[in-house]
Amino acid sequence: MSHFWSAVVHRLTPYVPGEQPKVAGLIKLNTNENPYGPSPRVLSALQAEVGDGLRLYPDPNAESLKSAVAACYGVTPAQVFVGNGSDEVLAHAFLGLLQHEQPLLFPDITYSFYPVYCGLYGIEFEAVPLTADFEIEVADYARPNGGIILPNPNAPTGRLLPLAKVEALLAGNPDSVVVVDEAYVDFGGQSAIALVDRHPQLLVIQTLSKSRSLAGLRVGFAVGHPKLIEALERVKNSFNSYPLGRLAIRGAVAAMEDRQYFEQTRQMIMRTREELAGKLRGFGFEVLPSAANFVFARHPVWDAAELAARLREKAIIVRHFRQERIEQFLRITVGTDDQCAALCRALALILGGEAAIVNN
Repeated sequence: MSHFWSAVVHRLTPYVPGEQPKVAGLIKLNTNENPYGPSPRVLSALQAEVGDGLRLYPDPNAESLKSAVAACYGVTPAQVFVGNGSDEVLAHAFLGLLQHEQPLLFPDITYSFYPVYCGLYGIEFEAVPLTADFEIEVADYARPNGGIILPNPNAPTGRLLPLAKVEALLAGNPDSVVVVDEAYVDFGGQSAIALVDRHPQLLVIQTLSKSRSLAGLRVGFAVGHPKLIEALERVKNSFNSYPLGRLAIRGAVAAMEDRQYFEQTRQMIMRTREELAGKLRGFGFEVLPSAANFVFARHPVWDAAELAARLREKAIIVRHFRQERIEQFLRITVGTDDQCAALCRALALILGGEAAIVNN
């Protein structure tokens, strides 16, 4: 029945998300979910929202959430856009801000949704190679373009572009929209939101899925010049005027307001990440510097796909990308200390006695 498909659908190669297994008891370190639950204030807010009010439409502008984000980052609500997960916010940015005659630029190793959106919206793009050390080189983006988008920290590498280099990228592209996708910035980076008042072409996108443990609620936001935000609002209101439900708005506001819980959990993850990276290096892995809630590592001897399969046999799931340049890397989400200890025990068994001795 595919003859009923439009020509656009025939051309699409959809994004493939990380596996969400139906098997109980697995240690799931493949999709960068936060190992710690949401703030208790979020759960209380959600419970308070469950009632007769759910028969009513939510606030189409989610004003309370925009105000909470604005208060958190020292901007105005007019500089904030909210959507159904950062992926929806990104989709609106691609359509509303990045669809131009010149090609869009993004790294060759990056979030694999970017080329998918380009296919959906008919946007030409150029993939700019990372350096041999998998870093973004700002000078490589000094070429004609219709916009630039990059994750910071990058995914799946976890490497951070310092804020000074983000500003250098902006200075070199004053006439192009630059979108900085900060899904993981809270685990070791400094947000480019600090630059939006000086650079009207900058749009910063974040999510509540990672550092605020709300992947299941689907909330993302963007911060930028009010004119950039207006473009996103025009797209949103031509597509879905009620993207966030009442529960999502209420829970997200509570998450943004509970700074203490946010700080506590992100610090725990960063500490565990450094401990995990050290243990992996003890096993002989090369581990890229990470400012995210995951590590990106390869072993000099073991094939990455084989390692992932052997770990799965031991009920541990990690992410392997069959992609040029990174096919020998594994992306491993930072779990709890107990989960990471279980991972290391499994690796010791797989890699052999020498590895077990190194990590004793």
